Amino acid sequence: MAGAEGFVEADNAEAIITRIEHKSRKIESLLKQCKPVEALKTALEGSPPKTQDERCKSANWIVVHRAIMAIKDVDGMFSSLDPEYYDILMKYLYRGLSTGDRPTCDQCLRIHEKLTEKAGLGCILRCLADTVNTV
Repeated sequence: MAGAEGFVEADNAEAIITRIEHKSRKIESLLKQCKPVEALKTALEGSPPKTQDERCKSANWIVVHRAIMAIKDVDGMFSSLDPEYYDILMKYLYRGLSTGDRPTCDQCLRIHEKLTEKAGLGCILRCLADTVNTV
């Protein structure tokens, strides 16, 4: 049952976790097929989960992180990543930067630079201003 702001209540968290686990298996399959951009698109679809449950957000971050870290050709990624993914990707890049993990931060900064060139400063502002749909 959806709450006042369209978020799923905690008792539905298990269903969300199950969907995230399914998404994770699909992403691993795409990565084995050397399709990292498709894996990233799959990871970003349905994100952020419509819940305030931190277990769901963390589980989804793990899936998105796996896809982000698999991207080798950042320029090539943007040639096939639709603009509809830009804002949510920016949110996850900031989550990645907040980890303090050096390899994650390095990758997130590489993608952030290219994403800002492609999407402009508005993408950053929308990401930072949206305090409801957090990742």
